Parts: sequence; C-alpha cells; structure tokens
Amino acid sequence: MKRLLFLLGMCLTLSASLMAQKTEDGHQKWYENIHIGGYLQVRYNKLYESNSDLNCEQCDENWGAEGGGLSIRRMRFKIYGQISPRVFLYFQPDFSKSVGDNIHVARIKDAYMDIGLDPENEYRLRIGQSKVPFGYENMQSSSDRLPLDRNDALNSGVKDERDLGIYFYWAPKEIRQLMKALKPYKHSGDFGVLAFGIYNGQTANYPDENNSFHVVSRFSYPIQLGSGQIIEPGIQAYSGKYVIPEVSDGVITKTNHEYIDQRIGASFVLYPRPFGIQAEYNLGRGPEYDRSSQTIKVKKLHGGYITASYFMAVGRQQLIPFVRFQHYDGGKKHELDARSYVVNETEMGIEYHPFEHFELVTVYTMADRQYEDHELSHNHQTGNLIRIQAQVKF
Repeated sequence: MKRLLFLLGMCLTLSASLMAQKTEDGHQKWYENIHIGGYLQVRYNKLYESNSDLNCEQCDENWGAEGGGLSIRRMRFKIYGQISPRVFLYFQPDFSKSVGDNIHVARIKDAYMDIGLDPENEYRLRIGQSKVPFGYENMQSSSDRLPLDRNDALNSGVKDERDLGIYFYWAPKEIRQLMKALKPYKHSGDFGVLAFGIYNGQTANYPDENNSFHVVSRFSYPIQLGSGQIIEPGIQAYSGKYVIPEVSDGVITKTNHEYIDQRIGASFVLYPRPFGIQAEYNLGRGPEYDRSSQTIKVKKLHGGYITASYFMAVGRQQLIPFVRFQHYDGGKKHELDARSYVVNETEMGIEYHPFEHFELVTVYTMADRQYEDHELSHNHQTGNLIRIQAQVKF
C-alpha cells in the first residue's frame, strides 16, 4: 500500500509539472538539441603477470582470462539532449559486453528521461535505467575515472552501477553550474545535491525477482574553500531485499533465495587543483557464502578505498599520476553463491593525455584477493601485473 501511494504521488507530481509546461512555438525543434558522444577503450592485462589464476569477475572479464590478448573493454555511444525546457533524454548502449562465449554484444547501459519539476530544473525526476545514486566512484564515468576498474567495496553493492528506477534529484542552479565547471577535474556528474528514489534492486538488465523495491538516498555538497580548493563530502544509504541469482548444488540457502541487502557509506573528495584525494567507505549487511557451514547467510560487510592524484600540465599535454589502496571484506551478492571476499589491493598508475580526445593509462597492480564459493574453496590468490589502456573519447 505504501509503495502504491508513493508511485501515485510521483505520477501526480509529474502530471502537474507537464501540464504547467508552456508550448514551445518559435523555439528550436527537439532534434536540434540532440547530441552524440561516446568513448572506446582497448586494454591489455597480461604484461608481467605473475599469477594467471588471479582475477576479478566484477572488474574486467579479461583480467586473468585464459588466452589473454588485447580486449575491447568498452565501446559506448551516448545520445542525449534537452529536447524541451523541462524534458531531458539520455540513451547509452554498450557494444562490448559478453554473453556466454559471444563477445562484443550490445546491451543497454542507460535509458532514461529527466523531467523538470520547476522552470530551472532544480527539482527533477529521473525515470528509467540509470546509475543508482550510491557511491561517488560508482557514478563517475568510466571514461573519466583514474583507476581502470571501480573499487570492490562500494561497487559490490550495485553491479554495473545501474538499475531501473525512479529518482528525485535536487540541486540549486549555482551548484549545478559548479558541477559543470568541475568536469575537467573528474567530477562524478550532476546527480543533484539531494537524491532519493526507488529501484528494482536486481541490477541493470535483470528483471525484478520479488516485487519489492530497494530504497536509496544520497546527500553530497561541493564546498569552495578560500584557497581556491573545492571539497565535496557526501553520505548515502540504501536498503532492500535481494534475490540470489546463482546457487551451486549442495549450498544451503533460503527457499526463495531472498536476503536482506543494506548499506550506508561516506564519501570525501578534494578536487585535484592540482593535488587531489578521493576516498569512500561503506558498511552494512548482505548475503555472503559461509564456507564452514556451506550456507549463504546474511553477514556484516565493510570496506573502502582512498585515491591520491596530482594534475600536471606540460604544454598542451597532461599527466596525472595516481595511487589507490582498497580493502573489502564481505560478500558479492550478484556472483555465484554470493561469493565471499577479502580484498587488499594497491594500484599505482599514470594517465597521459598527449593530445585532445586521446589518453593512455598504465597501472601497476599489487593484489591480494581471497574469494570463495562452493566450487572455489580455500581460494587465496596474490600477484602483480601491469595493465595498459588506450582510450579515445568524443
């Protein structure tokens, strides 16, 4: 009943907003405001690899994969535009996903509409498949992020960072302008100062399994300091029930495979002007494989990361050295048997922009990963490797 009232209230608000919108005679046609962009990433993960059994299923499918070689990590186009003063459209497919043995399969990443609830669009409703507002790095575009993969600690909460949902965003006009000005400094994007919404909870491109929404909320505010530096502290949380998609024979689980899934996290960003820090930490509880009892249980989880970077300009070229340390202790609900993880990993890298639209990233990874399910018992892998990525962005 509460969910029905919530959806009804949102629909009434949306209807009132659309009815209040005036006609646009004499304005630009909608198709004149459509823009196209995107990026292509090509990687190699096998340079000086010390342990081919070390991998990360959620990170990069070609890390530790048999055969190795070059891989297309992402090939994305985005089509977007403010098609009327109060309606924004965004669509982004990815042409490099894998389904079974087939690679370079197209799948929807984003497909949503933003509906302005006031003339300045300070209050918005986002409807469709989009990023769940949980975690600063989760919302940061893969084309902008310094490390090649997102951290395990927060990204394990929302695989692929996206889901089908309805989200309310609010941000004053001046803050939205500041966010836009911070884009060259790896800003995560305009997800409002305050966010609140509901989403299916089974992650992007997967149907809902229990007719029960996850609820999420986030508050994050950029603050200008007297020294010219800008910081952005934030806090976020979500709660729901998740249905485990894959369970091995012999594993004891609930009849309906449904488990509590709750997290709260804090974020802090010092924008790199020129020195920067990005740090996040979250804790909560969720499904995790327990080796001793061969059971999937609701267990506590915690972890986070810290990334330090420095922006250097050499003529028209740009160099960004960085280092990141991450730790995670908990389950990954979307993997087989809600696989149990203990991760400690350090990465040192440099992002190089020799000219416009092109960048080259080289990362040295030192990983210590223990990840176990019913099939991978006593699985503790350590190793080092160098990973290289070339990217064109337009």
